[in-house]
Amino acid sequence: MTAENEREIYHKLEAMKEIRNKTISLERLKRSIVNEVRSGDQEGRCLAQYKREMELLQQEKMSHVEELRQIHADINAMETVIKQTEESMTRKLSNASRLHEDYRPLKAEVDLLRRQYLGLDRLPDLHEEEGSPITPDRFPPLSSAPVRSVPAFLAPAPPRKPPPPPPAFRQQPPPMKSCLSCHQQIHRNAPICPLCKAKSRSRNPKKPKKK
Repeated sequence: MTAENEREIYHKLEAMKEIRNKTISLERLKRSIVNEVRSGDQEGRCLAQYKREMELLQQEKMSHVEELRQIHADINAMETVIKQTEESMTRKLSNASRLHEDYRPLKAEVDLLRRQYLGLDRLPDLHEEEGSPITPDRFPPLSSAPVRSVPAFLAPAPPRKPPPPPPAFRQQPPPMKSCLSCHQQIHRNAPICPLCKAKSRSRNPKKPKKK
């Protein structure tokens, strides 16, 4: 065997060794590539699922945000309604108290007139009327209700001539007449019936004087 043949065989052996080593490295790289690709594809599929889940979570979040926004809007609207209702309640109760200040002395006057001139009982108080929403403690009580002065036309008329002094003091009853509307006894000089508010007319009106 010539030297040239030996060198050729040597180079082939070296080449085969090199090819074997590189082939092994190539197989390792190929397996690594395949594994990485498979892992990458798996991660890609997981990533798609994660993104889908994230979208669902974002949608749920937005739905909750809308619900919270609606809840806040409802709360604000209810606060406005409560404030308006409180103001209306305060205004109406204040009006009722102011009207009651006028009602109290007028009722006391009517009760006094009923008792003195007609011998009738007092009218029922507001809380004593059937179906009334007013309780006894609705309005603050007064020690004594102010009574308006009795109109002049309801005062007893003085007698035309003084009668002889009686043995004992006895108050004369005022002259009375029957109301043409309610037929109750009222003062003779009363132009208006204090009970039914009808205008009082005399059965025998006076004729106008001739000039």
